[in-house]
Amino acid sequence: RHTKTEPLPTYDEVLVCTPDTTEEEVELIVRRALSSDSQNQKIYCLLGAEKLVYKVSKQLESHFFRLLQSSTVPDYRFIIFCNAKAHNSYVITAFNTYKVTIPCCSKTEIQAYLSTHLKVPCGTAPVAQAFEEPYQQNVKFIFSNQAGMGR
Repeated sequence: RHTKTEPLPTYDEVLVCTPDTTEEEVELIVRRALSSDSQNQKIYCLLGAEKLVYKVSKQLESHFFRLLQSSTVPDYRFIIFCNAKAHNSYVITAFNTYKVTIPCCSKTEIQAYLSTHLKVPCGTAPVAQAFEEPYQQNVKFIFSNQAGMGR
């Protein structure tokens, strides 16, 4: 579902995966997604799940399917985001049956959405005020073509 008024996910809904992500972190987000408390319309997400090491990927699969069988939540919301080019990822193989390709929004649409959701009240975030823009945001993305230059 795509609407401009939907809020951004909160900290407890998203796990950004790295090779250092632990089995416990993965199990926790799966438990949140499949627990009876998840009926509160939150959408739980694993970002960059292709970066999980093999052992953690296996545990993700194991926890998910074990908890799914015992879950009483018919409409859970759990999304695993992976890089489509990461063909050697165990996560992609394990969850291939559930694969969905999402059409990407334009850069302009993404920027407009983020600008409406990332505003901070005046005077509450000195860091956001460092950027001289007509609206204050509490997140700023900086890109660079050279490694280590986008600080």
